[in-house]
Amino acid sequence: MGTQFLTDEKGNKTAVLLPIKKYNKMIEQLEDLHDIKLYDEAKRDDDGTSISIDEAFKIIEEKRKAVK
Repeated sequence: MGTQFLTDEKGNKTAVLLPIKKYNKMIEQLEDLHDIKLYDEAKRDDDGTSISIDEAFKIIEEKRKAVK
């Protein structure tokens, strides 16, 4: 089964009906594209003050130990 269209009384396409596997794949690809967009925005807006994830975890662990 391929993509099907729902039409109004004049034959104008008003909606799309597609298999769930095709829909899920499309959503997954859109989410991937969104992640790429966010990454590109973060790189563009980087002012040089960012730190690595490893450094961030190190700081968090040091703060946790200091609280205990």
